[in-house]
Amino acid sequence: MITNTSPEMLYKNSNVLAKTAGPTIIAGPCSAESEEQMLKTAIGLKKLQGVTVFRAGIWKPRTRLGSFQGVGTIGLEWLKTVKQETGLLTSCEVANSSHVAEALKHEVDILIIGAHTTVNAFLVQEIAESLRGVDIPVMVKNPVHLQLQLWIGAVERFHHSGIRNIGAIHRGFATLDNAPYRNHPKWDQVLEFKKVLPEIPMYCDPSHIAGRRSLLRPVSQRALDLGYDGLVVESHYNPAKALSDPQHQLMPQELDMLLQTLRIEGIDVDGARKKVHLEELRKQIEHLDDELLDLLSRRSKVTSKLEKLQKAPATEAPQAAVHWDQVLESLLSKADSAGVDKEFVQTVFQEVRKHYAKTYLYKA
Repeated sequence: MITNTSPEMLYKNSNVLAKTAGPTIIAGPCSAESEEQMLKTAIGLKKLQGVTVFRAGIWKPRTRLGSFQGVGTIGLEWLKTVKQETGLLTSCEVANSSHVAEALKHEVDILIIGAHTTVNAFLVQEIAESLRGVDIPVMVKNPVHLQLQLWIGAVERFHHSGIRNIGAIHRGFATLDNAPYRNHPKWDQVLEFKKVLPEIPMYCDPSHIAGRRSLLRPVSQRALDLGYDGLVVESHYNPAKALSDPQHQLMPQELDMLLQTLRIEGIDVDGARKKVHLEELRKQIEHLDDELLDLLSRRSKVTSKLEKLQKAPATEAPQAAVHWDQVLESLLSKADSAGVDKEFVQTVFQEVRKHYAKTYLYKA
């Protein structure tokens, strides 16, 4: 299992994804559109401190037929030109073994497994097998939906195929309520990932989490506060003309300003991680409070229906009291087994009886 693999084994073949003193910045357009677009963007990014890898989407998974699907293999030629002209390393997403073959043929330096690919174990296995015996860094994005085991499993599959230079990219999750994000970060889930695979470098993709420029800085800063090893940011020399995701791509000079505002020194990683855990526990309590309120409402409606169907004669009041005592005794026994304070349970249910129970079974 990969969880027992030493850091030395994981990183012995490369210095590209291994942890460094400062965050590594991977940047480039959402989609390769033209050689001019690629070169103009790359030349701008080359000037920025920390940017060492240029990324671009070559094949774009789209839900609807007719949407821009990416330029395909010709974009790999443009990536190769970028590397020759700027010296930046290059990366792109691959979704099957034929993509891998084309990317390797065009000397792409880092392969990325996209969120829509990570969800499919068959595709991940196909790609992993096609890379057996190949020494190249692979970065695995989290699956679209919150399925932590799929993310971990994808990393394990590449490790099993002999890939030792593996990184992870956190790009957020599609949830029922993503607001205000495009994809909810679910920071606590990344911390769970790190518990299982602590030596895998973690990169944040603030572009796909934020979905808009105004959130890029807070998302990026939170990632750095949590000890992430780098950022993957989408950049385009003219976002207004971008064929995909114009709303969150930054011009190189805008990315430079963003990077200069990020705090890197004096970060309290342990404190930031504790804050994430506290936030998650508070959310859980809020959710449970909502469930409690819903249960009380449903209970009130049921007792109201019972009251309409039957009335308690005065002679049956003692029997009702006995019944309630039996109910309470059962509840206290369950509370004891569940590790809940019995006095607290008795107080709560006495109040419930007083305010909600209107049938003859529970009258005071």
